[in-house]
Amino acid sequence: MNVLIDLIGSSFIGGILLLLILKLNLYSQNTSISSDTELRLQQNAKTLAEILNYDLRKVGYNCDSTAIITADSTRIKFYADLNEPGTAGYGTMDVVEYFISSPSKASSTTNPNDVVLTRVLNGSDSLTGPSLGLVKLKFSYYDSGWTLTTNPENITYIKTELWVESLDPIDVNFGSQTGYPFTYWEMTINPRNI
Repeated sequence: MNVLIDLIGSSFIGGILLLLILKLNLYSQNTSISSDTELRLQQNAKTLAEILNYDLRKVGYNCDSTAIITADSTRIKFYADLNEPGTAGYGTMDVVEYFISSPSKASSTTNPNDVVLTRVLNGSDSLTGPSLGLVKLKFSYYDSGWTLTTNPENITYIKTELWVESLDPIDVNFGSQTGYPFTYWEMTINPRNI
């Protein structure tokens, strides 16, 4: 009789240990997926910020008039000479426009909210890339006294805010709930030429 109780007790304890090991394994996998998703979110936000930063720093370069054409919360259009001095085409004024597309343009992801950042150069060369999880883009414009302005002639600083979500939903709470984790990126640029 004691042997039977010992076998039942040790089986029960062994089962509990096995369940704990399985739960630890699931937790480890979930943490790994969550960490990878957060890293990918930060990388995507950084990539989008670098794309915008590249052109926004050149706003007004070699421009003799007002550099910014359109200053909207979701769109910016400006003059800049994008070619470097000493290269062919130097002195040619370019018109650059940034805006976001509708969510239907980002059809390669399962996230219904993501959009594509679009760059139009000189009204014809439209450049769009993958969504990278961008769900919202907001521009704010400030004058030299850090007061919000919409007058293109008074703009000194351009603040850009990016909201980026994961491209695919991830499981939260061991599969009982799914969601799109997000990250936020903000940068303020002071183009030297305006």
